Amino acid sequence: MSSGRPVKRSLTLQQHRTSVSLEDAFWKEFKVIAERTGKTINGLAAEIDEARGDVGLASAIRVFVLEDLQSR
Repeated sequence: MSSGRPVKRSLTLQQHRTSVSLEDAFWKEFKVIAERTGKTINGLAAEIDEARGDVGLASAIRVFVLEDLQSR
């Protein structure tokens, strides 16, 4: 079982490297969603990034994952 601490992970958004700190559980589910929808991790993160407004990217990804799980 993971410690629950966020781990910094690298992404490429619009050809720029960035990083987000996500807990393993969120990162694993984020990867599952990307695979299920036929998208890359970077592509899905870019979509979330474009729609997130003034919310931090890591928070936006967590909410996206939670909403996906709740909708199933």
